[in-house]
Amino acid sequence: MNIELRRIIDQVSRDKGIDKELLISAIKDAIRSAAKKKFGPRLEIEVEYNDDTGAIEVFQYKEVVAAVEDPSQQISLAEGKKLDPECEVGDSLGIKMDASAFGRIAAQSAKQVIMQRMKDAERDLVFEDFKDRKGEIINGIVQRVDPEGIIVNLGRTEALLPPSEQVPREIYHKGERIRAFVLDVKRQTRGPQVIMSRTHPQFLIALFENEVPEISESIVQVLGCAREPGSRSKIAVASRDSDVDPVGACVGMRGSRVQNIVQELRGEKIDIIPWHPDPAKFATNALSPAQVSRIVLNQGSQSMEVIVSDDQLSLAIGKRGQNVRLASRLVGWKIDVKSESKYSKSMKEGYLSLLRIPGVGEITANLLHEGGYNSAREVAETNMDELLQATGLSEKKAAALIASAQEMVKGGTAEEAGEPAVTDEVQDA
Repeated sequence: MNIELRRIIDQVSRDKGIDKELLISAIKDAIRSAAKKKFGPRLEIEVEYNDDTGAIEVFQYKEVVAAVEDPSQQISLAEGKKLDPECEVGDSLGIKMDASAFGRIAAQSAKQVIMQRMKDAERDLVFEDFKDRKGEIINGIVQRVDPEGIIVNLGRTEALLPPSEQVPREIYHKGERIRAFVLDVKRQTRGPQVIMSRTHPQFLIALFENEVPEISESIVQVLGCAREPGSRSKIAVASRDSDVDPVGACVGMRGSRVQNIVQELRGEKIDIIPWHPDPAKFATNALSPAQVSRIVLNQGSQSMEVIVSDDQLSLAIGKRGQNVRLASRLVGWKIDVKSESKYSKSMKEGYLSLLRIPGVGEITANLLHEGGYNSAREVAETNMDELLQATGLSEKKAAALIASAQEMVKGGTAEEAGEPAVTDEVQDA
């Protein structure tokens, strides 16, 4: 039986991946619990395990006394001398117990303790395994589809793909294979809870890392990603090596690499964009395939006006505004797309509003326009220092100009004040 116990401990440790010392500790606790259930909680018990023989020995410790008052806790000096001739009053003497005397109920209790400790150890092992896999892509089998999400069998544990992390119009059935991104791993009483996602931008990035060796080797970097899951995505890439084309590396030979990812995402369109440190150039790339004529930047509000030819407007904006929306998210700036005709009209209206400011003629209007002021509203919203620096006007003239513009904006219509856009910089695309 002793050898059998040792064999069982070795096998469970090997099959379940649980540390042997943890199992032995669980067995000791279980036997200690069984003994106390049989003989009472005041019992002082010590359990020892011999790893060589697999033998378990149980000792009850009693105090050696001159006169016994409590037989369950004490032993007389005379009885103690029979067990240990050198014992004295006050010593604590270990007396070997017969484990078979614990009874069936106590044995059942011991079994429950061992099983619980094994379950706890397994949960801890699974949690430790999956907590380090956050950010990875894992494969599983759909176990069931519940209102709270898709339950995925990962082998050692289950994962949840909540409705919020599911791609619209993707349908899965029991038994199907599913691939997703490990979003989070939570420790819970019933075991670790693995949360998966197929909508997170990092899922797309991780797919590219798996598919494109240049990304996994850090030759090509992914510097941004914007997704509308199931519909369209934009991903920005740059190369550390001037000889490596980052877009070409991601597309692959005849589009093989990107097509594998599109297939995994069930037809989601992916635009691979060359990253650029200049926001205007980056925005131009991000709005592809539309051709940009020029860009007006407002550094203060992190916004830009993008001007395109009239025939490129719908392409730049995209279906239901999707193209410009994804480009804005990718670049991190607010992007407002305008056609050439609309922009020219707004510039003309803005220039005319400058001429409407009391005391402003063509010379002053041109001076203001060249200084970056495109409407009366912009003059009204500027301060003395900025106006002086941009135009070189005298302080008296500048103060009068700002006051007149403010009065005009306050009492006039929006059309009279011109377009309310503050321009810091104009760049040709």
